[in-house]
Amino acid sequence: MSRVCQVTKRGTQVGGSIARRGLPKKSGGVGLRITGRTKRNYKVNVQPKRIWVPELGQHVTVRISTRALRTIAKNGAYSTLLKAGVIRPVGTKQQDS
Repeated sequence: MSRVCQVTKRGTQVGGSIARRGLPKKSGGVGLRITGRTKRNYKVNVQPKRIWVPELGQHVTVRISTRALRTIAKNGAYSTLLKAGVIRPVGTKQQDS
């Protein structure tokens, strides 16, 4: 299972880390020098959560980031999950296939 938030659709991003060495000029040195650049991954803080949706009258299990948890707290579970496409609107029937 990939590390992607179901609400914000954010996933792992690639970036860089810079290694510096030397004494800063204000401390009496000749300044910091970049001695290396390495690739690294920035991972999203994804948590599996059971969220109560009062409009549906049931719990919904989702893998969401902590940023999305704050969005749900602000805007409400039903509207946020509906906008993200995680749940269906109230009153629509599921078709048998």
